[in-house]
Amino acid sequence: MKLKSMQESLNNDLQDPEYVALYLNDTLNEGSPEEFYLALRNVIKANQGMSQIAAETELGRESLYKALSDSGNPQFSTINKIISALGLQISIEPVVLNS
Repeated sequence: MKLKSMQESLNNDLQDPEYVALYLNDTLNEGSPEEFYLALRNVIKANQGMSQIAAETELGRESLYKALSDSGNPQFSTINKIISALGLQISIEPVVLNS
């Protein structure tokens, strides 16, 4: 499969809110902060786009790019605004330990 078609496939999958929630949760739980920021960028690009999210969150577009860059260190409030603008919410669940 060509790389372009893989990206197109991911973009199509990222149109589904259920898939987006699973994708972001998996990245948040299994990946690094940088991987989570990349996942957020992918979701934003596949949906509204950075300009639309910047407008909805009242953040500057450049600030949004910087916050979600590999070297970004966004505040929790910034991530929460982005998640809300994507029509999602953050939740916390207890860890189930195997006995």
